Amino acid sequence: MNYAEMKNLLQMTTDPVMRLELVMDFGTRLAPVPDAAQCNEIAGCASRVDICRVGNRFYGRADSALVRGIVAILVAMVDGHSPDEIRAMDLAGEFAQLDLNLGTGRLGGLNSMIRFLQNL
Repeated sequence: MNYAEMKNLLQMTTDPVMRLELVMDFGTRLAPVPDAAQCNEIAGCASRVDICRVGNRFYGRADSALVRGIVAILVAMVDGHSPDEIRAMDLAGEFAQLDLNLGTGRLGGLNSMIRFLQNL
């Protein structure tokens, strides 16, 4: 599922609980990480999070269902983009537009993932 499809589904759902369930569902759809991928564990996340890539293709994994969904959204945002293109993107602003009710701890982890992606 690409980012535009994810965003569209989230915008069509007004119930906050259903929105978080959608996010968790996105996480179940993450593509498996290829053996050749370069993976980095993201420091600053309460859960274990890896963001991986092969060229400009991005993959991710996490040990929490909700965080896995957040990773799925972020890797969908950047998939196919070069590091220079990612640095030019407003990932935090775009993610904020999704209007997800995430707790402080998860927002800290999200910010760590965004910092990692913008410093590739």
